[in-house]
Amino acid sequence: MSHPYPVGGHELPPQISGSATPPPVAPRKKHTGAILASLAALAAVVTIAGVQLSAHTGYDSAQEAYRDSVSAAAVSAEELRAEVGTLRATTDAAALILENNSGTLLDATSSESLGSAVSEGQATASAAEDALSVSLPETGQKPFWFWELFGETQHLDEHRERADEHAENLEDLGDDAGTVATSVNDSGVTALASAASSASTLEAAHVSARNLDVIALRDAAEDVSSTTSIDAYAADAFIALESAAMQVVASAQAEIAEKAGPLQGTRLEVEAFARSLAPGVLLEFDWSQIVNGFGLDGGMGGYTTWWYDDPGYATIELSDSVAEQWPSAMSQALVAHEVGHAISVKCADMYDDSTQDSIEKWATGWAISMGFTDDANGVWAYGYPPQSYIDAAAGCR
Repeated sequence: MSHPYPVGGHELPPQISGSATPPPVAPRKKHTGAILASLAALAAVVTIAGVQLSAHTGYDSAQEAYRDSVSAAAVSAEELRAEVGTLRATTDAAALILENNSGTLLDATSSESLGSAVSEGQATASAAEDALSVSLPETGQKPFWFWELFGETQHLDEHRERADEHAENLEDLGDDAGTVATSVNDSGVTALASAASSASTLEAAHVSARNLDVIALRDAAEDVSSTTSIDAYAADAFIALESAAMQVVASAQAEIAEKAGPLQGTRLEVEAFARSLAPGVLLEFDWSQIVNGFGLDGGMGGYTTWWYDDPGYATIELSDSVAEQWPSAMSQALVAHEVGHAISVKCADMYDDSTQDSIEKWATGWAISMGFTDDANGVWAYGYPPQSYIDAAAGCR
């Protein structure tokens, strides 16, 4: 049935509060990408930290190894300096010996050998000193970042290799220096021994040299012959020997010059005769027209002064008439008497030399014991000695 009025009513919402049906939920966004990015960043940080730590550790190890190598090189350098010091001292002393070598005593072979050793010593010392002047680099300030550390670590490894090579080179040079120093020393000792042994030959060739000059030569030769190492003392000893040798030559020439004139040859013959009677006794001679008050009108004079020393030595003065009448029995007998005085330096304990009478009896007895019977043997001036003097003197040769 239709209604004349509109039907009344109302509409309800689709869901009434308190309904059992839940409301729809909006979908949640996913965060996987952010997490992965964070993890990657963390891994990068960890990796960088590890690389940084490794770089620092590697640098520290390289630095320590380099410092150890530098320390080893320093030890080798100190040892080398000591070797070079010895080498320089030995070589300088040997060079000084060569500089003062006149060729009087040192033979050419020894001189050449020593010269070669000195040249080698100087070259070796110079090479060692050049190596000692090499400086190893400092490590410097440690960097922080790994990329800097890696580079510096490589440099430290390279420095260490060079330091090890340097230390090895220093050790080799030290060995060379020691070997060459020994060579220089041995050559020098051999050369000095040769020079010392030549002194006796020089003395024999210059018998007219004055006694004190000969003694100085012998003393110098003894000092040189006792040399066992080449050093400043050895060089000084050789210089003293050279000086003594030149003085012997000079004094022999001076003595011969003093005897110049028509009697020179005869005087030297008389001197040689006197030396033959007393081998081993140093004798020097002076000649004058009058000696001890005699020398004119056919007379002969002689006078002897002697020194009890080590070695003993004597100076015999003879009148020119001894040479003028040489080789008469009278001249020979008088010379034998004077040599009897001189040889007493070898036999001081065989007679009483406290009185002039005893001294003259000894010299006369010695001349007689040698077979010189002419009264110029001392009998004319001092009388015939007791047989005890002659017998005692016969034991003095």
